[in-house]
Amino acid sequence: MKKLFVRLLMMSPFVLSAGHTEAQVFARCQDGQGYSFNPVTGQTIPTGERCANAVTSAVPFLRIVPDARGGAMGDVGIATSADPNGMHYNPSKLAFATKNVSISATYTPWMRNLGLNDVYLAYLSGYYRLDDRQAVGASLRYFSLGDIEFTNEQGESLGQGRPNEFEFSAGYARKLSDNLSAAVGAKFIYSNLATGRIVEGNEIRPGVAGAADLSMTYRKPVKINRYKSDFTFGAAVSNLGSKITYTNSVNRDYIPTNLGVGTALKIGLDDYNSITLTTDFNKLLVPTPRPEIDDDGDGIPDYKQLSPVRGVFRSFGDAPGGFSEELKEITVGAGAEYWYDDQFAVRMGYFHEHYSKGNRKYFSVGLGVKYNIFGLNFSYLVPTSNQRNPLDNTLRFSLIFDFEAFEGEE
Repeated sequence: MKKLFVRLLMMSPFVLSAGHTEAQVFARCQDGQGYSFNPVTGQTIPTGERCANAVTSAVPFLRIVPDARGGAMGDVGIATSADPNGMHYNPSKLAFATKNVSISATYTPWMRNLGLNDVYLAYLSGYYRLDDRQAVGASLRYFSLGDIEFTNEQGESLGQGRPNEFEFSAGYARKLSDNLSAAVGAKFIYSNLATGRIVEGNEIRPGVAGAADLSMTYRKPVKINRYKSDFTFGAAVSNLGSKITYTNSVNRDYIPTNLGVGTALKIGLDDYNSITLTTDFNKLLVPTPRPEIDDDGDGIPDYKQLSPVRGVFRSFGDAPGGFSEELKEITVGAGAEYWYDDQFAVRMGYFHEHYSKGNRKYFSVGLGVKYNIFGLNFSYLVPTSNQRNPLDNTLRFSLIFDFEAFEGEE
């Protein structure tokens, strides 16, 4: 199974490394600093090397930014204007949608720079406005890991497989006032990585989990000098749900529960030109790994024995390096979007993650066009660190269909 797990790791949505960790084994990692154990003195001493202590979870494909618009602005979207892809970022935005019906489809190639042509993410989402105050939405996410050869420990072939994962979600959004909205959502998660294979005497089965989303949006018109503008604040807790396992083992993994907050300021320069400045902050609500803590002989690290709800609350204060390390677990995305006559858009952004928590750092750029019944968005990622990203130098695109446009032609 080694070939399988190596390839699955390489194609994971977040391949993590930092500093010199690929050749180091530390007794302890605290605040990005590696410590080794001295058996003579019984003490741990700093090694002087950086180390990684990233927060990890199962089914990380749930946190992949699915659309080209958000991907072009540094992976942001919590507080941007409403579109069908709000189902991923912040479903409560849909209550402020201006179109009655809209559907989006996105195709994202994965690891193309490594010559993998059969790995991709597909995302389909849409919403329907029930009236001026409420809307419903749904989305389907499918992640294909391509054709993989299964082998045993001796390298003998066990046949071919095609691992895949998908998520189906639905949500309801409602305005609580003219400026405030809230939403609830539910989702079903299915992860089929190596079904039917035997690993260490355990039969691999599909992983199944359920989760909920909670979100809110506050939007208020403001005036900056002579420019009419809109300020938006959004917050969302995503993937709050059960743990997942691929065997009958009691050692279950957390799914990527996430807390995201974002702000956006849209400035109307004149009747034809506008610019939006936006920033998102995200933190996984999953316990930080504590390898120095004993597993009590049951093979399950202590930090993995918490319930999902207790794990969420513990995640705010369990980092070995204290509050300073907790801050390093927050990723930051910032972006800008310029529109001309609501028909042509230029976008750019930057994403930052601390080196000890994943080390993803990159710029992104993109374009968008709208014409009558549809819109088309493109994005391109430009890496700025040695950390390899699955989307390095890859172009992805999204289509958005506005069915209300047909009504205007009648």
